[in-house]
Amino acid sequence: MNLLNTNTPASNASMPFSYGTSMSAFVDFSKTCVIKKSGSRFLHHRSVELSWVRRDGSGCGLVSKTPLIITSVERSGRLDVKAFTEEQEALVVKSWNSMKKNSGELGLKFFLKIFEIAPSAKNLFTFLRDSDVPPEQNPKLKPHAVTVFVMTCESAVQLRKAGKVTVKESVLKDLGATHLKYGVVDEHYEVTKFALLETIKEAVPEMWSPEMKNAWGEAYDQLAAAIKKEMKPTSQLS
Repeated sequence: MNLLNTNTPASNASMPFSYGTSMSAFVDFSKTCVIKKSGSRFLHHRSVELSWVRRDGSGCGLVSKTPLIITSVERSGRLDVKAFTEEQEALVVKSWNSMKKNSGELGLKFFLKIFEIAPSAKNLFTFLRDSDVPPEQNPKLKPHAVTVFVMTCESAVQLRKAGKVTVKESVLKDLGATHLKYGVVDEHYEVTKFALLETIKEAVPEMWSPEMKNAWGEAYDQLAAAIKKEMKPTSQLS
């Protein structure tokens, strides 16, 4: 899940899931986003709305007008994830085998869903912000989107046998450092998760079930947790 465009210089890096403002405007916010209409940090199956809040407390409009379903739970400052089972592995492998031949189309659809949930996310990509071409026709978006989608799916397929997320450690460290630098928070991962699950659901509707949703959601949570583990200030790096 290469959520950031790591081929872009850090000063111009794009986050497809941190939305509502441009990267340079992060300094104007005391909090990147605030959960509204929820009783605790993460709740199972609760709809939430996110909004930007300036230092003076004024809102900057909803990040998303579409309710997002939060399915993971944070406990004691960390993401709680479960062991990946053989049954979950079978569901993920079966659906990925069906999807992989269309990974280019699905990767692009995945990112377009993120933009559908949060239209202002397009402004975080310089090649989209400065272009009059619709995102789906922009030649620079699809390669990045496919990389993200394929890495996420391949990681899910290998999760149980490997016993851990199989993304290279150097990539995880780079992602963690970049996400930390740009203030990525848990809600950003949830937006991406929501878009991913919707993309897979539409790709394999005849296979889709609550069990398959849980399997893909769990695989994504473990990948997200691996990235979060590397979100350390420079002073904490060994």
